[in-house]
Amino acid sequence: MDYKERYQLWLDSLEATDPLRAELVAIKDDDNEIKERFYQDLSFGTAGLRGIVGAGTNRMNYFTVGKATQGIADFIKEHGEEACKRGVVIAHDPRHFSHEFSHYTAGILAANGIKAYVYPSLRPTPQLAWSVTRLNCIAGINITASHNPQAYNGYKAYWEDGCQVSSAIADGMTEKINAVDAFHDVITSDFEEGVKAGKIVILGPEYDREYLDLVEGLAIHHGEELDLSIPLVFTPLNGAASIPFTTMLKDRGFTNWKIVEIQKDPDPDFTSVGYPNPEDPKAFRMSEELGREFGAELLMACDPDGDRFAIELRDDEGNYIPLNGNQTGYLLVNYILEGHKDANTLPKKGAMVKSIVTSTMSTEIAKAYGVEMFESLTGFKNICGRYPGLIEKGYTILFGYEESVGYAACPTIRDKDGISAGMLVAEAAAYYRKQGKTLWNVLQELYDKYGYYAEDEPNIILEGIEGSKRIKRMMEYVRANLPTEVAGAKVVKVIDYINGYEDIPASNVLRFYLDNNSWFAIRPSGTEPKIKFYFYTDQNSREEALETNRRIREDIFALVTSVQ
Repeated sequence: MDYKERYQLWLDSLEATDPLRAELVAIKDDDNEIKERFYQDLSFGTAGLRGIVGAGTNRMNYFTVGKATQGIADFIKEHGEEACKRGVVIAHDPRHFSHEFSHYTAGILAANGIKAYVYPSLRPTPQLAWSVTRLNCIAGINITASHNPQAYNGYKAYWEDGCQVSSAIADGMTEKINAVDAFHDVITSDFEEGVKAGKIVILGPEYDREYLDLVEGLAIHHGEELDLSIPLVFTPLNGAASIPFTTMLKDRGFTNWKIVEIQKDPDPDFTSVGYPNPEDPKAFRMSEELGREFGAELLMACDPDGDRFAIELRDDEGNYIPLNGNQTGYLLVNYILEGHKDANTLPKKGAMVKSIVTSTMSTEIAKAYGVEMFESLTGFKNICGRYPGLIEKGYTILFGYEESVGYAACPTIRDKDGISAGMLVAEAAAYYRKQGKTLWNVLQELYDKYGYYAEDEPNIILEGIEGSKRIKRMMEYVRANLPTEVAGAKVVKVIDYINGYEDIPASNVLRFYLDNNSWFAIRPSGTEPKIKFYFYTDQNSREEALETNRRIREDIFALVTSVQ
Protein backbone atom coordinates (compact mmCIF):
# COMPACT_ATOMS: atom_id res chain seq x y z
CA MET A 1 0.00 0.00 0.00
CA ASP A 2 1.54 3.34 -1.01
CA TYR A 3 1.19 6.62 0.84
CA LYS A 4 -1.81 7.79 -1.20
CA GLU A 5 -3.69 4.57 -0.47
CA ARG A 6 -2.86 4.87 3.22
CA TYR A 7 -4.12 8.44 3.20
CA GLN A 8 -7.40 7.37 1.60
CA LEU A 9 -7.77 4.49 4.06
CA TRP A 10 -7.52 6.92 6.95
CA LEU A 11 -10.05 9.29 5.36
CA ASP A 12 -12.46 6.39 4.88
CA SER A 13 -11.90 4.96 8.37
CA LEU A 14 -12.04 8.08 10.55
CA GLU A 15 -15.34 9.36 11.90
CA ALA A 16 -16.63 12.51 10.22
CA THR A 17 -16.34 14.40 13.52
CA ASP A 18 -12.79 13.25 14.30
CA PRO A 19 -10.37 16.24 14.33
CA LEU A 20 -7.76 14.01 12.69
CA ARG A 21 -10.03 13.63 9.65
CA ALA A 22 -10.46 17.39 9.38
CA GLU A 23 -6.67 17.69 9.51
CA LEU A 24 -6.34 15.26 6.61
CA VAL A 25 -9.04 16.95 4.54
CA ALA A 26 -7.16 20.23 4.95
CA ILE A 27 -4.07 18.78 3.21
CA LYS A 28 -5.89 16.98 0.38
CA ASP A 29 -4.15 19.10 -2.28
CA ASP A 30 -0.68 18.96 -0.68
CA ASP A 31 0.92 15.79 -2.03
CA ASN A 32 4.23 16.40 -0.25
CA GLU A 33 2.53 16.76 3.15
CA ILE A 34 0.46 13.62 2.52
CA LYS A 35 3.63 11.75 1.65
CA GLU A 36 5.47 12.96 4.78
CA ARG A 37 2.58 11.73 6.97
CA PHE A 38 1.99 8.38 5.27
CA TYR A 39 5.16 7.17 3.54
CA GLN A 40 5.97 4.97 6.54
CA ASP A 41 4.71 3.85 9.93
CA LEU A 42 6.22 5.76 12.83
CA SER A 43 8.98 3.32 13.62
CA PHE A 44 9.22 1.60 17.00
CA GLY A 45 12.70 0.83 18.24
CA THR A 46 14.88 0.82 21.33
CA ALA A 47 13.94 4.50 21.84
CA GLY A 48 10.23 3.67 21.43
CA LEU A 49 8.22 6.06 19.26
CA ARG A 50 9.02 9.70 18.55
CA GLY A 51 7.20 11.95 16.08
CA ILE A 52 5.21 15.08 15.33
CA VAL A 53 1.70 15.07 16.80
CA GLY A 54 -0.95 14.85 14.09
CA ALA A 55 -2.87 12.62 11.70
CA GLY A 56 -1.03 9.91 9.77
CA THR A 57 0.91 6.70 10.17
CA ASN A 58 4.15 8.68 10.54
CA ARG A 59 2.73 10.88 13.31
CA MET A 60 1.93 10.58 17.02
CA ASN A 61 -1.82 10.17 17.56
CA TYR A 62 -4.33 7.85 19.24
CA PHE A 63 -3.99 5.30 16.45
CA THR A 64 -0.18 5.04 16.48
CA VAL A 65 -0.22 4.97 20.31
CA GLY A 66 -3.01 2.36 20.25
CA LYS A 67 -1.20 0.21 17.69
CA ALA A 68 2.03 0.29 19.73
CA THR A 69 0.28 -0.44 23.01
CA GLN A 70 -1.76 -3.32 21.61
CA GLY A 71 1.39 -4.83 20.13
CA ILE A 72 3.21 -4.51 23.46
CA ALA A 73 0.20 -6.04 25.23
CA ASP A 74 0.29 -8.99 22.82
CA PHE A 75 4.03 -9.35 23.48
CA ILE A 76 3.51 -9.32 27.26
CA LYS A 77 0.67 -11.86 27.04
CA GLU A 78 3.06 -14.28 25.34
CA HIS A 79 5.16 -14.12 28.52
CA GLY A 80 2.32 -15.67 30.50
CA GLU A 81 -0.22 -14.88 33.17
CA GLU A 82 2.38 -13.91 35.75
CA ALA A 83 3.78 -11.21 33.44
CA CYS A 84 0.27 -9.79 32.99
CA LYS A 85 -0.26 -9.73 36.77
CA ARG A 86 3.05 -7.93 37.31
CA GLY A 87 1.75 -5.25 35.01
CA VAL A 88 3.06 -2.06 33.42
CA VAL A 89 3.76 1.30 35.08
CA ILE A 90 2.95 4.45 33.07
CA ALA A 91 4.02 8.09 33.38
CA HIS A 92 3.92 11.15 31.15
CA ASP A 93 5.48 14.55 30.50
CA PRO A 94 3.74 17.97 29.95
CA ARG A 95 3.34 17.79 26.18
CA HIS A 96 0.15 18.01 24.16
CA PHE A 97 -1.88 14.79 24.59
CA SER A 98 0.63 13.20 26.99
CA HIS A 99 -1.93 12.88 29.78
CA GLU A 100 -4.60 11.58 27.38
CA PHE A 101 -2.23 9.11 25.73
CA SER A 102 -1.17 7.77 29.15
CA HIS A 103 -4.81 7.07 30.11
CA TYR A 104 -5.52 5.54 26.71
CA THR A 105 -2.48 3.29 27.08
CA ALA A 106 -3.64 2.16 30.53
CA GLY A 107 -7.13 1.42 29.17
CA ILE A 108 -5.71 -0.79 26.42
CA LEU A 109 -3.50 -2.73 28.83
CA ALA A 110 -6.40 -3.23 31.25
CA ALA A 111 -8.66 -4.46 28.44
CA ASN A 112 -5.98 -7.02 27.59
CA GLY A 113 -5.87 -8.33 31.15
CA ILE A 114 -2.62 -6.54 32.04
CA LYS A 115 -2.48 -4.55 35.27
CA ALA A 116 -1.62 -0.87 34.81
CA TYR A 117 -0.05 1.45 37.38
CA VAL A 118 -0.44 5.11 36.46
CA TYR A 119 1.06 8.29 37.87
CA PRO A 120 -1.74 10.86 38.22
CA SER A 121 0.25 13.77 36.79
CA LEU A 122 3.59 14.38 35.10
CA ARG A 123 6.65 12.68 36.53
CA PRO A 124 10.30 12.65 35.38
CA THR A 125 11.49 9.81 33.18
CA PRO A 126 14.05 8.54 35.74
CA GLN A 127 11.28 8.09 38.31
CA LEU A 128 9.35 6.00 35.78
CA ALA A 129 12.46 3.89 35.10
CA TRP A 130 12.95 3.31 38.84
CA SER A 131 9.24 2.51 39.27
CA VAL A 132 9.50 -0.50 36.95
CA THR A 133 11.78 -2.39 39.32
CA ARG A 134 10.28 -0.88 42.47
CA LEU A 135 6.84 -2.26 41.54
CA ASN A 136 8.28 -5.44 40.00
CA CYS A 137 6.51 -4.65 36.73
CA ILE A 138 7.15 -6.53 33.51
CA ALA A 139 7.42 -3.22 31.62
CA GLY A 140 7.11 0.55 31.81
CA ILE A 141 5.85 3.20 29.39
CA ASN A 142 6.51 6.92 29.49
CA ILE A 143 4.62 9.26 27.16
CA THR A 144 7.29 11.82 26.37
CA ALA A 145 9.30 13.37 23.56
CA SER A 146 12.08 14.30 25.97
CA HIS A 147 13.85 17.44 24.66
CA ASN A 148 12.37 17.48 21.13
CA PRO A 149 10.63 20.62 19.78
CA GLN A 150 7.09 21.31 21.00
CA ALA A 151 5.40 19.79 17.92
CA TYR A 152 6.62 16.31 18.98
CA ASN A 153 5.48 13.65 21.37
CA GLY A 154 6.77 10.16 21.99
CA TYR A 155 6.48 6.82 23.75
CA LYS A 156 9.40 5.32 25.68
CA ALA A 157 9.22 1.63 26.54
CA TYR A 158 11.06 -0.09 29.41
CA TRP A 159 11.47 -3.75 30.26
CA GLU A 160 11.55 -5.50 33.63
CA ASP A 161 15.17 -4.55 34.37
CA GLY A 162 14.22 -0.84 34.43
CA CYS A 163 16.20 -0.10 31.25
CA GLN A 164 14.76 1.10 27.97
CA VAL A 165 14.03 -1.98 25.91
CA SER A 166 17.01 -3.75 24.39
CA SER A 167 17.23 -4.45 20.66
CA ALA A 168 16.06 -8.04 21.20
CA ILE A 169 12.99 -6.96 23.21
CA ALA A 170 12.27 -4.09 20.82
CA ASP A 171 12.40 -6.49 17.86
CA GLY A 172 9.90 -8.80 19.57
CA MET A 173 7.59 -5.91 20.34
CA THR A 174 7.92 -4.53 16.81
CA GLU A 175 6.87 -7.84 15.29
CA LYS A 176 3.67 -7.75 17.36
CA ILE A 177 3.07 -4.04 16.69
CA ASN A 178 3.40 -4.51 12.92
CA ALA A 179 0.72 -7.20 13.05
CA VAL A 180 -1.84 -4.83 14.61
CA ASP A 181 -4.47 -3.08 12.47
CA ALA A 182 -4.80 0.29 14.21
CA PHE A 183 -8.45 0.65 13.21
CA HIS A 184 -9.73 -2.83 14.08
CA ASP A 185 -7.40 -4.77 16.39
CA VAL A 186 -6.95 -2.44 19.34
CA ILE A 187 -8.85 -3.58 22.43
CA THR A 188 -9.54 -0.75 24.85
CA SER A 189 -11.56 0.06 27.96
CA ASP A 190 -12.65 3.12 29.91
CA PHE A 191 -9.96 4.46 32.22
CA GLU A 192 -12.24 5.35 35.13
CA GLU A 193 -14.00 1.99 34.93
CA GLY A 194 -10.60 0.31 35.01
CA VAL A 195 -9.71 2.22 38.18
CA LYS A 196 -12.99 1.22 39.84
CA ALA A 197 -12.43 -2.42 38.89
CA GLY A 198 -8.88 -2.42 40.28
CA LYS A 199 -7.35 -3.12 36.89
CA ILE A 200 -5.74 0.34 36.85
CA VAL A 201 -3.98 1.60 39.99
CA ILE A 202 -3.31 5.31 40.54
CA LEU A 203 0.06 5.67 42.30
CA GLY A 204 0.22 7.81 45.43
CA PRO A 205 2.77 10.40 46.66
CA GLU A 206 4.65 7.79 48.71
CA TYR A 207 6.43 6.75 45.49
CA ASP A 208 7.55 10.32 44.88
CA ARG A 209 9.03 10.42 48.36
CA GLU A 210 10.73 7.06 47.98
CA TYR A 211 12.31 8.09 44.67
CA LEU A 212 13.63 11.33 46.19
CA ASP A 213 14.96 9.47 49.22
CA LEU A 214 16.94 7.26 46.83
CA VAL A 215 18.31 10.31 44.99
CA GLU A 216 19.19 12.19 48.15
CA GLY A 217 20.90 9.08 49.50
CA LEU A 218 23.60 9.64 46.86
CA ALA A 219 24.93 12.65 48.79
CA ILE A 220 28.70 12.63 49.25
CA HIS A 221 29.14 15.59 51.62
CA HIS A 222 26.74 17.05 54.18
CA GLY A 223 26.10 19.86 56.62
CA GLU A 224 29.16 21.85 57.67
CA GLU A 225 31.14 20.54 54.70
CA LEU A 226 28.89 22.59 52.40
CA ASP A 227 28.16 26.29 51.94
CA LEU A 228 24.41 25.93 51.51
CA SER A 229 24.00 29.69 50.99
CA ILE A 230 25.50 29.41 47.51
CA PRO A 231 23.31 31.39 45.05
CA LEU A 232 21.73 29.04 42.47
CA VAL A 233 19.19 29.32 39.66
CA PHE A 234 17.15 26.39 38.34
CA THR A 235 14.76 26.00 35.42
CA PRO A 236 12.73 22.88 34.60
CA LEU A 237 11.92 24.38 31.16
CA ASN A 238 8.19 23.99 31.92
CA GLY A 239 8.60 20.27 32.49
CA ALA A 240 8.35 17.37 34.90
CA ALA A 241 11.45 18.16 36.98
CA SER A 242 9.94 21.25 38.63
CA ILE A 243 8.52 19.69 41.79
CA PRO A 244 11.08 16.91 42.44
CA PHE A 245 14.09 19.15 41.78
CA THR A 246 12.94 22.02 44.01
CA THR A 247 11.86 19.54 46.70
CA MET A 248 15.35 18.05 46.57
CA LEU A 249 16.97 21.50 47.00
CA LYS A 250 14.80 22.18 50.04
CA ASP A 251 15.46 18.74 51.51
CA ARG A 252 19.20 19.20 51.13
CA GLY A 253 19.07 22.55 52.93
CA PHE A 254 19.98 24.95 50.12
CA THR A 255 18.79 28.36 51.24
CA ASN A 256 19.65 30.78 48.44
CA TRP A 257 18.15 29.55 45.17
CA LYS A 258 15.57 30.80 42.70
CA ILE A 259 13.50 29.16 39.98
CA VAL A 260 12.69 30.85 36.68
CA GLU A 261 9.03 31.57 37.46
CA ILE A 262 7.70 31.66 33.89
CA GLN A 263 9.29 28.24 33.29
CA LYS A 264 8.20 26.66 36.58
CA ASP A 265 4.83 25.21 35.56
CA PRO A 266 3.92 22.86 32.69
CA ASP A 267 3.56 24.49 29.28
CA PRO A 268 3.19 22.12 26.30
CA ASP A 269 4.03 24.95 23.90
CA PHE A 270 7.24 25.88 25.76
CA THR A 271 6.32 29.50 25.03
CA SER A 272 9.18 31.10 26.94
CA VAL A 273 11.77 28.55 25.80
CA GLY A 274 11.20 27.63 22.16
CA TYR A 275 13.37 24.54 21.76
CA PRO A 276 13.35 22.96 25.27
CA ASN A 277 16.78 21.33 25.11
CA PRO A 278 19.17 22.33 27.93
CA GLU A 279 22.09 21.39 25.66
CA ASP A 280 21.24 24.52 23.67
CA PRO A 281 22.56 27.66 25.45
CA LYS A 282 19.51 29.58 24.17
CA ALA A 283 17.43 27.61 26.68
CA PHE A 284 19.33 29.45 29.45
CA ARG A 285 18.40 32.99 28.32
CA MET A 286 15.94 33.63 31.15
CA SER A 287 18.12 31.80 33.67
CA GLU A 288 20.99 34.12 32.79
CA GLU A 289 18.79 37.19 33.25
CA LEU A 290 17.69 35.98 36.68
CA GLY A 291 21.22 34.89 37.52
CA ARG A 292 22.64 38.34 36.82
CA GLU A 293 19.96 39.99 38.97
CA PHE A 294 20.53 37.47 41.72
CA GLY A 295 24.30 37.06 41.50
CA ALA A 296 23.99 33.30 40.95
CA GLU A 297 27.17 31.23 40.76
CA LEU A 298 25.54 28.26 39.05
CA LEU A 299 22.63 27.98 36.58
CA MET A 300 20.93 24.56 36.22
CA ALA A 301 18.33 23.24 33.77
CA CYS A 302 16.48 19.99 33.11
CA ASP A 303 14.64 19.08 29.92
CA PRO A 304 10.84 18.57 29.91
CA ASP A 305 10.94 14.94 31.06
CA GLY A 306 13.66 15.55 33.63
CA ASP A 307 16.24 13.08 32.37
CA ARG A 308 18.72 15.53 30.82
CA PHE A 309 20.60 18.10 32.88
CA ALA A 310 22.86 20.97 31.86
CA ILE A 311 24.61 23.87 33.59
CA GLU A 312 26.19 27.25 33.07
CA LEU A 313 28.97 28.46 35.36
CA ARG A 314 29.97 31.99 36.26
CA ASP A 315 33.62 32.47 35.32
CA ASP A 316 36.18 34.71 37.01
CA GLU A 317 35.00 37.72 34.94
CA GLY A 318 31.37 37.21 35.93
CA ASN A 319 30.22 35.79 32.57
CA TYR A 320 27.96 32.75 32.35
CA ILE A 321 29.69 29.98 30.41
CA PRO A 322 27.61 27.04 29.10
CA LEU A 323 29.22 23.68 29.76
CA ASN A 324 28.76 20.84 27.33
CA GLY A 325 27.87 17.39 28.59
CA ASN A 326 31.46 16.23 28.58
CA GLN A 327 32.60 19.10 30.81
CA THR A 328 29.81 18.54 33.33
CA GLY A 329 30.81 14.86 33.19
CA TYR A 330 34.42 15.72 34.08
CA LEU A 331 33.20 17.59 37.16
CA LEU A 332 30.88 14.77 38.25
CA VAL A 333 33.38 11.96 37.62
CA ASN A 334 36.04 13.83 39.58
CA TYR A 335 33.70 14.85 42.42
CA ILE A 336 32.35 11.33 42.92
CA LEU A 337 35.79 9.71 42.86
CA GLU A 338 37.41 12.40 44.99
CA GLY A 339 34.62 11.98 47.55
CA HIS A 340 35.06 8.21 47.68
CA LYS A 341 38.80 8.57 48.03
CA ASP A 342 38.50 11.09 50.88
CA ALA A 343 36.03 8.82 52.65
CA ASN A 344 38.21 5.77 52.00
CA THR A 345 35.29 4.07 50.23
CA LEU A 346 36.76 3.58 46.76
CA PRO A 347 35.92 -0.02 45.80
CA LYS A 348 38.68 -2.42 44.80
CA LYS A 349 37.00 -2.92 41.44
CA GLY A 350 35.26 0.34 40.67
CA ALA A 351 33.66 0.87 37.26
CA MET A 352 32.18 3.72 35.30
CA VAL A 353 30.56 3.57 31.86
CA LYS A 354 30.50 6.17 29.10
CA SER A 355 29.37 6.09 25.49
CA ILE A 356 31.79 5.61 22.59
CA VAL A 357 31.21 9.22 21.48
CA THR A 358 32.02 10.74 24.88
CA SER A 359 35.38 12.37 25.66
CA THR A 360 38.22 10.19 26.91
CA MET A 361 39.36 12.84 29.42
CA SER A 362 37.01 11.24 31.94
CA THR A 363 38.79 7.92 31.30
CA GLU A 364 42.04 9.57 32.41
CA ILE A 365 40.37 10.96 35.55
CA ALA A 366 38.96 7.53 36.43
CA LYS A 367 42.32 5.89 35.82
CA ALA A 368 43.99 8.30 38.26
CA TYR A 369 41.68 6.96 40.99
CA GLY A 370 42.17 3.32 40.02
CA VAL A 371 38.70 3.04 38.49
CA GLU A 372 38.06 1.45 35.10
CA MET A 373 36.04 3.32 32.47
CA PHE A 374 34.06 1.04 30.14
CA GLU A 375 32.42 2.05 26.87
CA SER A 376 29.03 1.35 25.33
CA LEU A 377 26.92 2.50 22.42
CA THR A 378 25.02 5.74 22.91
CA GLY A 379 21.84 5.73 24.96
CA PHE A 380 21.24 4.62 28.50
CA LYS A 381 19.72 1.32 27.46
CA ASN A 382 23.31 0.58 26.43
CA ILE A 383 25.15 2.40 29.21
CA CYS A 384 23.02 0.91 31.99
CA GLY A 385 22.77 -2.29 29.97
CA ARG A 386 26.45 -2.89 30.76
CA TYR A 387 25.85 -2.83 34.51
CA PRO A 388 24.62 -6.42 35.05
CA GLY A 389 27.59 -7.96 33.23
CA LEU A 390 30.08 -5.78 35.12
CA ILE A 391 28.43 -6.53 38.46
CA GLU A 392 28.66 -10.27 37.69
CA LYS A 393 32.40 -9.78 37.20
CA GLY A 394 32.72 -8.21 40.64
CA TYR A 395 32.72 -4.53 39.69
CA THR A 396 31.00 -1.83 41.72
CA ILE A 397 29.22 0.68 39.46
CA LEU A 398 29.97 4.26 40.42
CA PHE A 399 28.60 6.32 37.50
CA GLY A 400 27.42 6.22 33.90
CA TYR A 401 27.09 9.09 31.47
CA GLU A 402 27.24 10.38 27.91
CA GLU A 403 28.06 13.69 26.27
CA SER A 404 24.43 14.60 25.50
CA VAL A 405 23.94 15.89 29.09
CA GLY A 406 22.79 12.51 30.43
CA TYR A 407 24.07 11.18 33.77
CA ALA A 408 23.21 8.06 35.78
CA ALA A 409 24.51 8.51 39.31
CA CYS A 410 22.45 5.75 40.94
CA PRO A 411 22.99 2.14 39.75
CA THR A 412 19.40 1.21 40.62
CA ILE A 413 17.94 3.99 38.43
CA ARG A 414 18.64 2.51 35.01
CA ASP A 415 18.30 5.69 32.94
CA LYS A 416 19.76 9.17 32.86
CA ASP A 417 18.50 11.25 35.75
CA GLY A 418 18.55 15.04 35.81
CA ILE A 419 17.40 15.17 39.44
CA SER A 420 20.29 13.18 40.91
CA ALA A 421 22.81 14.82 38.57
CA GLY A 422 21.52 18.22 39.64
CA MET A 423 21.78 17.33 43.30
CA LEU A 424 25.40 16.24 42.95
CA VAL A 425 26.39 19.31 40.91
CA ALA A 426 24.71 21.70 43.38
CA GLU A 427 26.36 19.81 46.24
CA ALA A 428 29.75 19.94 44.53
CA ALA A 429 29.38 23.71 44.00
CA ALA A 430 28.52 24.16 47.69
CA TYR A 431 31.42 21.92 48.74
CA TYR A 432 34.04 23.76 46.70
CA ARG A 433 32.61 27.16 47.67
CA LYS A 434 33.28 26.21 51.29
CA GLN A 435 36.91 25.77 50.18
CA GLY A 436 36.95 29.15 48.45
CA LYS A 437 36.65 27.75 44.92
CA THR A 438 34.01 27.71 42.21
CA LEU A 439 33.14 24.89 39.83
CA TRP A 440 34.71 27.02 37.10
CA ASN A 441 37.99 27.02 39.07
CA VAL A 442 37.76 23.25 39.52
CA LEU A 443 37.19 22.68 35.79
CA GLN A 444 40.34 24.69 34.97
CA GLU A 445 42.27 22.66 37.54
CA LEU A 446 41.13 19.45 35.85
CA TYR A 447 42.38 20.69 32.48
CA ASP A 448 45.69 21.64 34.07
CA LYS A 449 46.02 18.19 35.63
CA TYR A 450 44.69 15.85 32.94
CA GLY A 451 45.25 17.70 29.69
CA TYR A 452 43.86 20.60 27.69
CA TYR A 453 40.99 18.80 26.02
CA ALA A 454 38.48 20.44 23.73
CA GLU A 455 35.01 19.11 23.01
CA ASP A 456 32.74 19.94 20.08
CA GLU A 457 29.49 18.11 19.33
CA PRO A 458 27.78 19.84 16.39
CA ASN A 459 25.01 18.38 14.24
CA ILE A 460 23.30 18.97 10.93
CA ILE A 461 19.48 18.90 10.94
CA LEU A 462 17.90 17.37 7.82
CA GLU A 463 14.16 16.84 8.21
CA GLY A 464 11.64 14.82 6.25
CA ILE A 465 11.98 12.05 3.69
CA GLU A 466 14.68 13.77 1.68
CA GLY A 467 16.62 14.69 4.81
CA SER A 468 16.61 11.06 5.95
CA LYS A 469 17.83 9.92 2.54
CA ARG A 470 20.59 12.52 2.48
CA ILE A 471 21.84 11.47 5.92
CA LYS A 472 22.02 7.89 4.64
CA ARG A 473 23.96 9.05 1.56
CA MET A 474 26.37 11.01 3.76
CA MET A 475 27.23 7.94 5.84
CA GLU A 476 27.60 5.79 2.72
CA TYR A 477 29.88 8.38 1.10
CA VAL A 478 32.20 8.66 4.12
CA ARG A 479 32.46 4.86 4.32
CA ALA A 480 33.35 4.69 0.64
CA ASN A 481 35.82 7.59 0.90
CA LEU A 482 37.51 7.20 4.27
CA PRO A 483 39.75 10.23 4.81
CA THR A 484 43.46 9.49 5.26
CA GLU A 485 44.32 13.02 6.40
CA VAL A 486 42.25 15.65 8.21
CA ALA A 487 43.34 19.23 8.87
CA GLY A 488 46.97 18.28 8.27
CA ALA A 489 46.90 15.29 10.64
CA LYS A 490 47.12 11.67 9.51
CA VAL A 491 44.30 9.23 10.19
CA VAL A 492 45.97 6.37 12.05
CA LYS A 493 42.94 4.26 12.92
CA VAL A 494 39.31 3.90 11.85
CA ILE A 495 36.65 1.96 13.75
CA ASP A 496 33.44 1.18 11.90
CA TYR A 497 30.80 -0.13 14.30
CA ILE A 498 28.37 -1.14 11.53
CA ASN A 499 29.01 -4.83 12.28
CA GLY A 500 30.06 -4.36 15.90
CA TYR A 501 33.55 -3.95 17.35
CA GLU A 502 35.07 -6.01 20.18
CA ASP A 503 32.40 -6.01 22.93
CA ILE A 504 30.37 -3.17 21.36
CA PRO A 505 27.30 -4.29 19.35
CA ALA A 506 26.60 -3.19 15.79
CA SER A 507 25.66 0.46 15.23
CA ASN A 508 25.87 3.01 12.43
CA VAL A 509 28.90 4.87 13.83
CA LEU A 510 32.30 5.76 12.39
CA ARG A 511 35.21 6.73 14.66
CA PHE A 512 38.51 8.19 13.43
CA TYR A 513 41.79 8.59 15.34
CA LEU A 514 44.42 11.11 14.22
CA ASP A 515 48.15 11.32 14.93
CA ASN A 516 47.83 14.65 16.82
CA ASN A 517 45.97 13.43 19.94
CA SER A 518 42.61 13.98 18.27
CA TRP A 519 39.66 11.77 17.38
CA PHE A 520 36.18 12.26 16.01
CA ALA A 521 33.03 10.26 15.33
CA ILE A 522 30.02 10.51 13.01
CA ARG A 523 26.57 8.96 13.50
CA PRO A 524 22.94 9.57 12.56
CA SER A 525 20.65 10.33 15.50
CA GLY A 526 18.22 7.57 16.41
CA THR A 527 15.52 9.94 17.69
CA GLU A 528 15.88 13.19 15.73
CA PRO A 529 16.37 14.20 12.06
CA LYS A 530 20.08 14.86 12.56
CA ILE A 531 23.51 13.62 11.64
CA LYS A 532 25.76 14.07 14.66
CA PHE A 533 29.49 14.79 14.92
CA TYR A 534 31.85 14.53 17.88
CA PHE A 535 35.29 16.17 17.83
CA TYR A 536 37.84 15.73 20.63
CA THR A 537 41.47 16.68 21.04
CA ASP A 538 44.15 17.14 23.73
CA GLN A 539 46.75 19.84 23.05
CA ASN A 540 49.27 22.05 24.88
CA SER A 541 46.67 24.66 25.81
CA ARG A 542 42.91 24.97 25.80
CA GLU A 543 43.16 27.62 23.06
CA GLU A 544 45.26 25.33 20.88
CA ALA A 545 42.84 22.49 21.48
CA LEU A 546 39.83 24.59 20.48
CA GLU A 547 41.62 25.72 17.30
CA THR A 548 42.61 22.14 16.43
CA ASN A 549 39.01 21.01 16.80
CA ARG A 550 37.82 23.92 14.67
CA ARG A 551 40.09 22.94 11.78
CA ILE A 552 39.12 19.26 11.98
CA ARG A 553 35.44 20.18 12.04
CA GLU A 554 35.87 22.46 9.03
CA ASP A 555 37.46 19.69 6.97
CA ILE A 556 34.91 17.04 7.92
CA PHE A 557 31.92 19.32 7.37
CA ALA A 558 33.27 20.17 3.93
CA LEU A 559 33.52 16.46 3.15
CA VAL A 560 30.06 15.55 4.43
CA THR A 561 28.09 18.54 3.16
CA SER A 562 29.43 17.96 -0.35
CA VAL A 563 26.98 15.04 -0.47
CA GLN A 564 23.65 16.19 -1.87
